[in-house]
Amino acid sequence: MATQSRLPDDTVFYSIYPDSSLSTSSLQSHHLQILHHLSPFVSDYIWQHQSFSLSLSDAPVPHLRGRLRFGDNLEDEWFTVFLLFEISRAFPNLSIRVWDSDGEFLLIEAAFHLPRWLNPENSENRLFIRRGDVHLIPKKSLPNPSLVDSLNFLINHEKESRAAEAVQNAIKSKISEYPERAKRNMHTVRVRVPVSVAEVLKHEPCLISLAVEAFYDRDIDSMKYAAKMERFLSKGKQEELVLVNVKMSRAMYAQLMQQTFQAPKCYPMPVRGGDVTGYLESELGMKIACGFEMVYWMRKKEGDEGKGSTWSKYKERLEKSGYFEGLIPGSKEYKRLMENAEEYYRKSNLFVRTSEMMSAPVRRIDEILALLHSAEDFKGQNVPPSDDDSWLYNGEDELNSALQERQKELELYNSELRDKQKSKESQDTGSSSGKNLDDFDLGGLAKTMQAFVHKVSSYKGAEVPENRNLEEIDIDVDRFIKDMESVMRHQGSEETANNADSDKGSSSDMDFDESEDGSDMADEDNDDGEDGFMHSYSDALDNELKRTTLKKSFIHANEESSKKIEGTSNGAEDMDEEFSPVNVDVNLVKNLLDSFSSQQGLPGPASNLLGLMGVKLPHDDNKGK
Repeated sequence: MATQSRLPDDTVFYSIYPDSSLSTSSLQSHHLQILHHLSPFVSDYIWQHQSFSLSLSDAPVPHLRGRLRFGDNLEDEWFTVFLLFEISRAFPNLSIRVWDSDGEFLLIEAAFHLPRWLNPENSENRLFIRRGDVHLIPKKSLPNPSLVDSLNFLINHEKESRAAEAVQNAIKSKISEYPERAKRNMHTVRVRVPVSVAEVLKHEPCLISLAVEAFYDRDIDSMKYAAKMERFLSKGKQEELVLVNVKMSRAMYAQLMQQTFQAPKCYPMPVRGGDVTGYLESELGMKIACGFEMVYWMRKKEGDEGKGSTWSKYKERLEKSGYFEGLIPGSKEYKRLMENAEEYYRKSNLFVRTSEMMSAPVRRIDEILALLHSAEDFKGQNVPPSDDDSWLYNGEDELNSALQERQKELELYNSELRDKQKSKESQDTGSSSGKNLDDFDLGGLAKTMQAFVHKVSSYKGAEVPENRNLEEIDIDVDRFIKDMESVMRHQGSEETANNADSDKGSSSDMDFDESEDGSDMADEDNDDGEDGFMHSYSDALDNELKRTTLKKSFIHANEESSKKIEGTSNGAEDMDEEFSPVNVDVNLVKNLLDSFSSQQGLPGPASNLLGLMGVKLPHDDNKGK
């Protein structure tokens, strides 16, 4: 991920790192070589908002970097990815990173084929393009790689970092149709526009992107400029329209066509009549002309003010630093501080650079329109008809096709996942062949569960072992010995009481009074009244519980031996009367086995819990026999 706290929306970022640390002059030479190599691919391409560009940067290591806003035209982003792969093939000693506002979007594209250890939290500084291939820095080699660590690893261990073929294919298939797809993404349309607009497009066809953007994102302020058309319609309705071809992206064409716009009163629109084609050409040309008028005056204003996004960031820094001292916006003191800030900003280099950048299209338009031009320059030329725009109305088929491909990819991924799971289960079954629930170590299961319960837990949940070789549990030895002595004294007093009164049943687990440190049980001078009360309370509780069905919910300590004696109903009745202690381990194992058996081989809570503890129960082959 990029280090910026908030990335611009719909923007792709890229950085190009040379293997060796280059001087500024060498890096500039690299810069020129790369742009020269890409020239055949981008010379006729119309970008939605920005063209592919590179600039020099020194941090954290000397490299070339760039950003490109693609907006509604996702083709620009993938064409950029194609160009970066092309750079990596032509210049093998470069490592390239690319990401966008959503993060590592190349990994998103190959999501079904990534190694399981890779996730958005640990993907930083791992994904690179090198020598025309995708490279992933392995976690086992660099658990938390810095950028410099990753770049060095790519140089010294290039074969180890190359991603699996499935990942390569998933990403490369997305750009396999370029550069031909980039050409198909261009749409040429025949329009009728004022002479001034035709002259600008003849010299700078790429300015169509600014005109379409201004038209598509128009607001009340920019609409005021379009209503007057002072720059591109100096003669008003007397202005002559000329027929020209305009090249734009399909996204731009869709933005123009799918918006209804009333022509300004001063615009020389033909009467809607018999020449339907001519009217549509004029209507589309009118939208383009209005877009040029809007962008000209808006950029001129922003250039004079030198503000825009740069001023917004500057103002935001002032606010964070406490410059306005918590004053209410609009107050007299606030306005004074704002005027001082604006004055300082206008004197800064930041203002100069911003002003030049914002007003650059305005200066270029003024230069073009200063040349001699007339309607005669465009008459008698062969203007081919517009390209077929059926794609604009058949997009649903393309979308369904893309969704079907994704669905197939998902189904294939799930199928492979099921095959792996079945293979693993068959291996586990084979390794434990001949085993069933009868010879499975149920005692080990109870111990494993006890170890799991006593494991340390945190806000993330309980710590579960990755295998059955569980670590020993740390205990407080002194406290353990003290508790054991307390229990032994209590048991000794119970035996004495039983010898004195043989008719009384043994105490169950439920009448065990656990004091905080066991001192009450060890106190030989305990008050006889209190001791008598406890015995009376215990007897009353036993009698109350005997009249419920609670005892039938558990297996008791002596229940197994009684079941082995057939035909001794009197003994069973006696056992029922005693309300013997509950065998915790046996009940735990029985409940787990019942839950596992009820799953009938399907995933469920019992198998999931046991799986977390590293225990795999064999299937009960005797069930139903």
